[in-house]
Amino acid sequence: MIIEQFINDRIIQLNAYIKAVMHKNLHFTELDLFLNELMEEWSQLMVTDETPANAKERVFWYLIQELKLHGAQALNQNLYLLAEVGACLDFIDGNGSYPIDCIGWRPIP
Repeated sequence: MIIEQFINDRIIQLNAYIKAVMHKNLHFTELDLFLNELMEEWSQLMVTDETPANAKERVFWYLIQELKLHGAQALNQNLYLLAEVGACLDFIDGNGSYPIDCIGWRPIP
């Protein structure tokens, strides 16, 4: 699987998981499991370039890094994180401008 396809597919999935947790349609542990599986798949691609290809990918990695740092449960408790995640999701959905503070990098081994 090529990197661009991986990112495009996982952005859609991540967006759906986060929204489901935010709307309490999915337990936060399911998002945590998804993130772990996503990172396992990413490690199998053996990527050596940490620079995201575009703004959408930077926001994608930022979301993952923040959720891994705070845990998905923080979406139910941390209003600042919730606001940041909401701005990122709006951008991914094409409903908002690029969230300037949301810059992520590709994890490399």
